[in-house]
Amino acid sequence: MADTTVLREGLRFGEGPRQGPDGRLFYSDFYDHQVRALDLASGEEEVVCEVPEQPSGLGWLPDGRLLVVSMRDRKVLRLEPDGLVEHADLGDIATFHANDMLVDAKGRAYVGNFGFDLHAVLAWGGDAPLLEPDWVAPGTPLALVEPDGKVSVAVEDMKFPNGTGLLPDGRLVVAETLAFGLTAFTVADDGSLSDRHVFASLREHYIAPDGIAVDADGGVWVAPAIQPFAFRVEEGGEITRKVETSQLCFAVAIVEDKLVCCTAPSSQPEVVAEARLGKLEVFDL
Repeated sequence: MADTTVLREGLRFGEGPRQGPDGRLFYSDFYDHQVRALDLASGEEEVVCEVPEQPSGLGWLPDGRLLVVSMRDRKVLRLEPDGLVEHADLGDIATFHANDMLVDAKGRAYVGNFGFDLHAVLAWGGDAPLLEPDWVAPGTPLALVEPDGKVSVAVEDMKFPNGTGLLPDGRLVVAETLAFGLTAFTVADDGSLSDRHVFASLREHYIAPDGIAVDADGGVWVAPAIQPFAFRVEEGGEITRKVETSQLCFAVAIVEDKLVCCTAPSSQPEVVAEARLGKLEVFDL
């Protein structure tokens, strides 16, 4: 039985949850092509914008303007008063769909991408090929987008860089989904990354980390993508908490004192794009 409470049903596929500057939960629904904002206290929800090429990661510039990853055309868009405009083109860096994103306090965005056609692999063999210890996922860069939209490579050869967060000590932590672990970096004043090191290896737990959320104590809440749980992981790999969800958990966020989980029965478009089986689930921390 799930530990969570279902907050919203009827999503197609929720992703990229973040607490916004106004305290509301912002999230993307891939196949409704919408970014939404939800007040957890009142339950009131609004459509913030529509992204035809599929929204994913979210973040904010220091002046409060929203940035949105547009997946299929591999761009970061910026919400202005009169609508969305192009902020950055990742086409020369991302080797498949752009995906999750972290925007830091200076407005620098770190953007991951699939690296290859993951859905085609899943359609062919399910999760089995990904779990084989000798299967090596194609590498792809993590992109760095400056506040003015300038794009560069932050890190080469990541195995599906996905959820990203900042640790209390200032390090950047990235979920490498197909490396089955969390990877950390030292962040320089100019946003460049160095000292790549393992924060936590999760393969022995069959955790392919998707979305992540960092708590105030430096623990990382992990959505495992192929399991109906959210896990809290300490540096070194110790799992200190485990929260059961009603279906597979693909993304997490901490909003005030609640863990918010985006869940669905599958990530395969042919399963979830037409059906409305996605949910937002919450757990009191």
